[in-house]
Amino acid sequence: MSKVYILMGVSGVGKTTLGSMLAKELSVPFYDADSFHPASNIEKMQNGIALNDEDREEWLARMSSLIPEWQNSGGGVLACSALKEKYRKQLAGNTKNDLEWIFLYEDFSIIADRINKRKLHFFDPSLLRSQYDILEPPDYGIHIKVENSPEESLKEIIEKLRMPGIGIIGLGVMGKSLALNLASKGYSVAAYNRQESEEEKDLVKNFTAKNSGEFDFHVFEDLQDFVLNLKPPKKILLMIKAGPPVDEMLKKLIHFIGPGDLVMDGGNSHFKDTERRYERLAQSGIHYLGVGISGGEEGALNGPSIMPGGSIDGYNLIKDIFKDMAAKDRKGDSCCTYIGAGSSGHYVKMLHNGIEYGEMQLIAEFYYFLRFFQNWLPEEISALFKEWNKKEKSFLLEITADILIKKEANDYLLDKVLDIAGQKGTGGWTTLAALEVGVSLDTITASVFARNISAFKELKNQAGSLYKMPLCKDFEISSEELYKAYKAASIINHSIGFELLRKASVEYAWNLDLSEIARIWTNGCIIRSAFMEDLSEIYTSAETRHLLLYQEIAEEMNKYQDSFIRNVPRIISRGCPMQVSSAALNYFLSFTRDKTSANLIQAQRDYFGAHTYERTDKPRGEYFHTNWKQE
Repeated sequence: MSKVYILMGVSGVGKTTLGSMLAKELSVPFYDADSFHPASNIEKMQNGIALNDEDREEWLARMSSLIPEWQNSGGGVLACSALKEKYRKQLAGNTKNDLEWIFLYEDFSIIADRINKRKLHFFDPSLLRSQYDILEPPDYGIHIKVENSPEESLKEIIEKLRMPGIGIIGLGVMGKSLALNLASKGYSVAAYNRQESEEEKDLVKNFTAKNSGEFDFHVFEDLQDFVLNLKPPKKILLMIKAGPPVDEMLKKLIHFIGPGDLVMDGGNSHFKDTERRYERLAQSGIHYLGVGISGGEEGALNGPSIMPGGSIDGYNLIKDIFKDMAAKDRKGDSCCTYIGAGSSGHYVKMLHNGIEYGEMQLIAEFYYFLRFFQNWLPEEISALFKEWNKKEKSFLLEITADILIKKEANDYLLDKVLDIAGQKGTGGWTTLAALEVGVSLDTITASVFARNISAFKELKNQAGSLYKMPLCKDFEISSEELYKAYKAASIINHSIGFELLRKASVEYAWNLDLSEIARIWTNGCIIRSAFMEDLSEIYTSAETRHLLLYQEIAEEMNKYQDSFIRNVPRIISRGCPMQVSSAALNYFLSFTRDKTSANLIQAQRDYFGAHTYERTDKPRGEYFHTNWKQE
């Protein structure tokens, strides 16, 4: 589709003159909105009667229906007052980035003088004040003060139209892929990457040489030039390493941006850092978004899941771009939604990664058991995971099946990968965040600790020589029983993660929409699965509760819990570690028992520290202390 350019503003500001000139410059047709007014509207304006919203309804609807036709036939330029935001929304319909708004403005006195000098036009000059009264200037598009000649104003319009609509700082794996994603959708993209090392210089040079000819890229070596060449309001996406580098970049950017501009951090920043930056920039009138982006290199290139949180006005500036960039769910809707205020976007991304940690470790445990305790070949395990994935549609199961059968010189490549699991910190952050709001995070914490213990490779080698652990393989278990245990543990892992989101939403007053969060995780992101689609439906109820308390989930768990409870301990008893599976089982057993050992814990606390306790035979909220030592 081709673009339609809409020049908007009050009557007399030059929409028709500049619109005609712009259309000629772009070699596209020009359309004047005045020619689409019904006769009744023209008569009212000739008689000095201002149009109301009802009068404009038919007029706007007619043009809105024609805009897609103009886009499909090569584009065009439309001169239309479009004074209110709701008028502009009606005109735009579903055209998204195929519309370019150009707001022409000038002081009332100057325009009034122009109007009074016009002849042979049906607009009554006395109506100008009413137009200024209802005018709602857009916070997007190109703004042109028509104080100069039409030729000079046209030159300014052309220059601003050629400016990139979004800038990306950081051309690493994710930044480069997102830039290509946007360019492939027809966006003009500016890019900047520092070039302090030879490696960084080559990165920019190679990216420019490979892609600038095919797409509309503008690559800058100077940060100030990069910012000044962005179309206002400036929209800058940081794709750089989390932590101090983000603060250092913001210190530099603050000299070149101002009120109304938007800065977005697309890295894995800690949510408390994002909150601090959000509040600091808000004091200067600068919009800030902490943007969770999931999907890895492939997702960034073809469509990730996007989780923006922070300034709602800032989100409105970028939402159409983000929605075009994001993956699409099964209904064709974008896997991007506004998460909430402050640092909520990065918090949700952190939790996404926490669930991811748990799911990865869970799959790894079942692989390990089958490979080394059941003597399955990698091809057999791959085939089993593919079979499971027909039900699960899990990205992680899918890639694991591929990994298992990858060979190098007739050997399984996986066997050459050192068994030390790295991490970037988001899993550990999730555990600490859960402690702060008092949520049990058993599976995610177990997965983090599993990675931690894998790092002690030398110590583990020494322990292996001290402890002769038998590889007990004296029991059989069916594939179906294994699947039930896996599925139950996966449900528990998801329920734990979403419970943290539910509690954090209340704690930080974010009002998170768990259904929408699950929906945008149905495609593009690492933890996408068919189960996520189920969660999106389950969480649509008015009042959310713990996932295990929903009838649909209870019915599912009742299918799997017998195998889960029986077989996880059996596997462990044969000497096979099952960190996440066992953590999930313990959580489930604790959560589903109406009586636990916690009463003894509280009695112990009261014994040695006089911490008091509540009684089962008294109302909640009454506390007691006892001298427990027998007299």
